[in-house]
Amino acid sequence: MALTPRGVTSSAALPAPALLEALPDTVVVADEAGNIAYVNPAVRALLGHDPGDLTGRPLTVLMPERLRDSHGEGFSRFRRTGVGELVGSTTQVPALRADGQEIAIDLTLSRLDPVPGADPDGAVVVAVLRDASTTVLLERQLQVSRYLTATLRVTAALTEAPDADVAFERLLATLCAELDWDVAALWEADDSGGRLRPAGTWTAPGLDVGVLHAGTCGHPLARGQGLPGLAWSSRAPVVVEDLWSDPRFLRGAAARADGLRTGVAFPVLRGGTVVAVCELFSRQSRPVPVELLDVLAHAGRQIGQFLGRLRAESEVRHLADTLQRSLLPSHLPTVPGLDLAARYRAGGGAALVGGDTYDVTELPDGRSLLLIADVCGTGAEAAAVTALARHTARAAAAAGDPAEVLRAVNAALLREQAAGPLRFVTACCLVLGPRGEDGTRAELSVAGHPLPLLRTSGGWSEVGARDVPLGIDAGARFDPVALPLPPGASLVLYTDGVTEARDDAGVQLGEAGLVTLLSQPGVDGAECIVERISATVAERLRNSRYEADDLAVLALTVPV
Repeated sequence: MALTPRGVTSSAALPAPALLEALPDTVVVADEAGNIAYVNPAVRALLGHDPGDLTGRPLTVLMPERLRDSHGEGFSRFRRTGVGELVGSTTQVPALRADGQEIAIDLTLSRLDPVPGADPDGAVVVAVLRDASTTVLLERQLQVSRYLTATLRVTAALTEAPDADVAFERLLATLCAELDWDVAALWEADDSGGRLRPAGTWTAPGLDVGVLHAGTCGHPLARGQGLPGLAWSSRAPVVVEDLWSDPRFLRGAAARADGLRTGVAFPVLRGGTVVAVCELFSRQSRPVPVELLDVLAHAGRQIGQFLGRLRAESEVRHLADTLQRSLLPSHLPTVPGLDLAARYRAGGGAALVGGDTYDVTELPDGRSLLLIADVCGTGAEAAAVTALARHTARAAAAAGDPAEVLRAVNAALLREQAAGPLRFVTACCLVLGPRGEDGTRAELSVAGHPLPLLRTSGGWSEVGARDVPLGIDAGARFDPVALPLPPGASLVLYTDGVTEARDDAGVQLGEAGLVTLLSQPGVDGAECIVERISATVAERLRNSRYEADDLAVLALTVPV
């Protein structure tokens, strides 16, 4: 029987079975009773089923059990009314594999009308299923990056605060603005440590929460009492998704009067002591993902340390070092057949953290991805962009294509800074193949970054083709360049903090000076290369009137 999607003439009926069977996406056709009338072979790769085993079975066999009742009600309503909530759109939903595991899929549904004269009890809907796991992973990484960006901006606001009162005021406003919450309240532990007392609130412009404010002021809470007390006693974030009905929240009537639905509280810790609790409220009934709870827990510890900095400046520098290390790998992986080494040094001046980073990621197929990047500027804002670039690159690394990685970072930067100041990033991305008898082969993409230096039997030379920096042009391609690395070859990736290092006379080291340094006898092996570069730059800057920039160096050699 020929079937036609609603609104399409019969001449545009469903493709022939041969064409459907060649499609990479899974196509499922359902009949009047909600049973599978046809499914193409792509279902094997996506869900692990044999197409022949599915024919005649209900659609619910492809769904987690918790969704089956609602599906049955929705399908019956669709048959009666011809209207379905998911018809005509693409929706991300969970699907059930043959082995019982759930996976995320993108589901597109279309209604089918039989051609006049055809069997009226035939197929009524066609579904196209596509694996969404890569998209889910990337979205999750981007969400984590956005949360990290928010905490870094909170850090920036606290850093500039002259005293604790201003710090708390900026804390509440920044948390709400960056994490998209409507109201914030702060509770401070009294000197005896026995009670939490309200210390301040922040409300989004145009929002009145006078009832909640009145119910908060002058009402101290004991450990374990109410939402703040629970966060205090558990020393961890606590969520109340329905403020109106959850008995743990003692101000439910006030929340209802002010139209607030969801709340979360997290402790501010200095060392092992809870010094305050922050509450965040939303007018929307919203789930609170575990990633946000982790970020809030981290933010609580971070905020507590920054408040301590107002009493001791040294704690700020310690936290800055911790934050900087979070933007760098804790160690370099061992790559068979290659020698890797790296150095990082933050620049001078008042900036707490720098914008340079490097990373080495092992790919599932035995290849490795190397990234080095330099964000325009320094400080917490630059570090936030660095974190976004690094997390996005890791999420996109599975593609194994340096150009795809840079394009993903480029798109993320353009989205993130759509409403903010321009923060461009320069980067080199290198994908290394496994070591073979003739060395290894690599692909290199460069986005506005200093070109890497390659040493072969002919000496040192720049390699790669420089494209525009990231975060500027949505259409940039970052086409890769093939790069053979024979035995004995060395490759150095670096940021401009190396070549732009100035001595007291203002003379930069420059690319030529770097090549001269690397060409000296005895500069062999990845560790020796990065150490010699770092030491030379440090010596050049000693007693220099010019401020040092961030420096990152990543070197690899292919042993003979």
